[in-house]
Amino acid sequence: MDRDVQIPANNQQEGGKEPQKEDNPSSAIIEKIQQLGQTNVPQLSNDSKIHCLTIVGQIEGHLALPPQNKTTKYEHLIPQLVAIEQNPNIEGVLIILNTVGGDVEAGLAISEMLATLSKPTVSIVLGGGHSIGVPIAVSCDYSFIAETATMTIHPVRLTGLVIGVPQTFEYLDKMQDRVVNFVTKHSSITEETFKDLMFAKGNLTRDIGTNVIGADAVKYGLINEVGGIGQAMKKLNELIDLKKETKEGLIQ
Repeated sequence: MDRDVQIPANNQQEGGKEPQKEDNPSSAIIEKIQQLGQTNVPQLSNDSKIHCLTIVGQIEGHLALPPQNKTTKYEHLIPQLVAIEQNPNIEGVLIILNTVGGDVEAGLAISEMLATLSKPTVSIVLGGGHSIGVPIAVSCDYSFIAETATMTIHPVRLTGLVIGVPQTFEYLDKMQDRVVNFVTKHSSITEETFKDLMFAKGNLTRDIGTNVIGADAVKYGLINEVGGIGQAMKKLNELIDLKKETKEGLIQ
């Protein structure tokens, strides 16, 4: 005698349970690396109290750079900074810089957001923090530079040697003032010293500006301290603890 075979409805297993879908966390990580260059993004479920933000290569602004260029896209960083500010589990931010500079307005936008975060921030310059990387480095609560790292300080400029329109020169001059004002406001360097470094002749071959290395950046008051990742993490934890103590004192 034939027996009827019942097939579970809606592809359900016996007992009414649906077959479990296999999670593939590796594909999600690969996607994050491709899109943001990071293995983790500051989500509300993040358990780490410190978020590491890397700014490497050339800072890409309003114009897309060639695909062979290593870039940090400011439209990727800004949403991350907003998420960091909103995330109650993130208590501090570590900024690691190794950048040649890039778009001035994009760099200033990143600098302003870092400077206005309500959470403790520490920056460390590894390799180089050139051009518009200088305001980003000084925007944090405390800054470090590796002993062999360099920072190039030079005027705002466009590709080419001649600026033919007076209005263009005036615009660049005002943009340069924004950079100078930001750097002097968020570091110990004076405006006079910073401009002297910016317009120094003979320091850079066939150009004007100054290449500041390690301890010299501290000597000029541009960076707080020479140090590496260990010192930077220690300082950030100290700032986090200090903020907690201050907050508890205000509550009591």
